[in-house]
Amino acid sequence: MDELVHLSIEQGCATITLRRTDARNALSFELIHALASTIAQVSARITSAPHEVRVVVIAGEGKSFCAGVDLKAVLHDALRMGGMLQQLSMALLALRQLPVPTIARVQGAAIGGGCGLVVVCDFAVTHPEAKLGYPEVDLGVCPAVVAPWLVKKIGAGPARAMLLAGGTMRGDEAFNRGLVTHCVARDQLESTTAELVARLMTGGPHALACTKRMLNELDGSNDARIAREAAELSAKVIAGPEAQAHLSRHFQAISTPPTATR
Repeated sequence: MDELVHLSIEQGCATITLRRTDARNALSFELIHALASTIAQVSARITSAPHEVRVVVIAGEGKSFCAGVDLKAVLHDALRMGGMLQQLSMALLALRQLPVPTIARVQGAAIGGGCGLVVVCDFAVTHPEAKLGYPEVDLGVCPAVVAPWLVKKIGAGPARAMLLAGGTMRGDEAFNRGLVTHCVARDQLESTTAELVARLMTGGPHALACTKRMLNELDGSNDARIAREAAELSAKVIAGPEAQAHLSRHFQAISTPPTATR
């Protein structure tokens, strides 16, 4: 599949779909670049034709929403990793700053950076069987890129407990802990998202843009310095010996076939 990110605009709704299905939509350098470019394209469309895009939906094609940053691809390349995390962090910032409501439609696993995409959106819709969370510390990695957005989403105390404990959770638990705004049956995911889009379309575009801008000012979402420093910290930790050892063992374990038993 050549197109890593697909953009469609229909009846005022722009849908940005991750399409790296062979890798569960894991965030490679190329996918992050395509995502950042698409968000910039949508932002420009909103500026030039305010009534053309009223709502933005972020989606994933296939079974997973987004499996997080593709660490295996850049495990021993600190320079490339640093650039990749910087671009991801700035893409999250740009997504947050879009002057229209944003919705994450989470049909499958949203892990690490993928869950960062979820919480940076204004709304998120998932189902009880989906898997979400931040297992970075389990791999010796620092979840600094997603931390600012999680704190803004669920509060400093709950975010601290979630990020330090690591691991993942079901979609219904993610709803109870505030990661997502809607949790419905799997077969109602698309219809619920469509209903939410329609509801948001009834709001005044100028009023929504002003409200988002004020909310971003109030919670510090416009601070690009934090986004840059978060990416630098994550890259520094990943390049260190502890993370390299953890990740090497992890990728070796998942690539080694199980021993046959009688």
